[in-house]
Amino acid sequence: MKTINIHYNITLILFTAFLLIQCNPATDQTSTEVISDDAFPAGLIHFTPYEENPVFTGTGENTWDKGIRERGFILFDEGQYKMWYTGYNYEKSNQMMLGYATSPDGKDWTRYSEKPIYNDRWTEDMHVSKINDTYYMYAEGTDDIAHLLTSSDGVHWEDQGDLVIEKTTGEQIDGPYGTPTLWVENEKWYLFYERTDSAIWLAESTDKIHWTNVQDDPVLKKGPEKYDRSAVAVNQVIKRDGMYYMYYHATDNQEWLTDNSKSIWTSNVARSKDLIHWEKYPDNPIIPGDFSSPILVFNDTSHFLYTMHAQVNLFFPVFE
Repeated sequence: MKTINIHYNITLILFTAFLLIQCNPATDQTSTEVISDDAFPAGLIHFTPYEENPVFTGTGENTWDKGIRERGFILFDEGQYKMWYTGYNYEKSNQMMLGYATSPDGKDWTRYSEKPIYNDRWTEDMHVSKINDTYYMYAEGTDDIAHLLTSSDGVHWEDQGDLVIEKTTGEQIDGPYGTPTLWVENEKWYLFYERTDSAIWLAESTDKIHWTNVQDDPVLKKGPEKYDRSAVAVNQVIKRDGMYYMYYHATDNQEWLTDNSKSIWTSNVARSKDLIHWEKYPDNPIIPGDFSSPILVFNDTSHFLYTMHAQVNLFFPVFE
C-alpha cells in the first residue's frame, strides 16, 4: 500500500506541475502566446511606425496636389514600389485628380510628374490590381459612383465607365457606392463596396462593369464596438493559409458626415473563411490613433503596412 501511495503521490505531483507550467509558461513562451494568434497571425496585426513618418504628403504649396486624401494604393511591382494617390487644390479646382509616385525602398518617394496623370474625371479612393499585365483601377467618381480605369503601364489610364450594381433580384442599385475593393480568385471577380460608409456589401461580375450582389445584406456591419459604430469602409482583402483578411477603416463619430473635422478614423482587421461571414479582430484598431485607409504591401521578402489618409505613413511588421 505504501508503494502504491508513493506512485500515486508522484503522479499527482507531476500532473500538478504540468498544469502549472501550462497556466504559467516561461516568459518567452508567454510573449509568443500573447502576440501570436492562429486566427489573426501576429505578422498581419502587429506593426510599429517608421521613425521618419510621414513618407508622403501633399505639397502644401499651390500645386494641383496641395493636399492628398482618401485611400491611395501601393503595389510592389517590377522591383519598385508604385503609389497612386488622390490630389486636390481647392484654390484651383474642386475636382479630385490622380497622381503617381515611385520608390525604390518604400520609404523615399518621387513624384512621377508635376501634373496629374489622369484628370479627365473625378477619381479618388482607388484600388489597383495588376492582372495579366493590365492594371485595373476601381475608384470613386462624382457623387461616390465607382468607375473602372485600365492601363498597360500604370501611368496612362483609360476610363471604362461607371459600374452598375444590382441586387440579387436584378433591381439596379442607385448610388452612392464607393470605396470599391477588388478581389479576384479562380477567375471569379468580386467587389466590396460601401454606401455612405454605412456597411460593406459584396458583389460579383463576369464583365468587370456589371455587378450583382452575392447577397443583399451587408457582409460587414458597423459596431457593436465603439471604434466602428458610425462608419466602415473596406480598403483591401488578402488571403493567407486559406483565410481571408479584410483591412478596413472606421470611425465612432456619429456626425462625421456633417462635421468630419472631429472624426478619428482608425485601421482595423476582420477575417473570413468565405468572403461573406466576417469576424472582427477583438483588439481593433490595429494602429493606435488617427491612422486610416490601411494597405498591406508585400515585397520579395517581407511586407509593409501603409495608412493613406490624409498623409502616407509607413509601419513595419513586428513579426514576419
